[in-house]
Amino acid sequence: MSLFSPLLEQLVHALRCLPGVGPKSAQRMAFHLLARERDGGRYLANMLQQAMELIHRCKQCQGFSEKKICDLCTNPRRDHAILCVVESPADVMAMEQTGYRGLYFVLHGHLSPIDGIGPSEIGLEKLKKFLQEISPKEIVLATNPTVEGDATAQYIVQLTKPFQIPCSRLAHGVPIGGEIEFVDGNTLAHAFAGREIVS
Repeated sequence: MSLFSPLLEQLVHALRCLPGVGPKSAQRMAFHLLARERDGGRYLANMLQQAMELIHRCKQCQGFSEKKICDLCTNPRRDHAILCVVESPADVMAMEQTGYRGLYFVLHGHLSPIDGIGPSEIGLEKLKKFLQEISPKEIVLATNPTVEGDATAQYIVQLTKPFQIPCSRLAHGVPIGGEIEFVDGNTLAHAFAGREIVS
């Protein structure tokens, strides 16, 4: 027999759809909203409702937008000569902090055959169409430095060869402020392989 009312159980269960939220965290959130944040909860529910109905994927870059073509794609000040391919919309936010001012293509994931995620699930046909439309001079592959991210990057390199557009990959290596003795072997190997001549 449940300790909570059916509606409270459903609220806790609904909150568990969020990443990193387990049963205890979902309970805490539900109790907090009901006990101290009823107005906040109503506002959250309203915003979620609007977002689910009005935010879609941009027809060009697959980023999130209320418009068919997002503001980044239509901004005439963006550099159309360079296209950065990222795994998630959060990666776009991170790249913007670097001063990058080109265009983006958001995959919403990476290739993972074991999970049934192939080229069509991450929109690689749309990427080819986007490349035909904008004809960039360079593609920056900013997928995550994981086995899946590397495989996705390699697949895109092969996919884009007919376009004869050079592809570059974000460098991986020792973090600024880090100490070599504490860096893991794989990261150190990437840093060593990507070393540059200092003049």
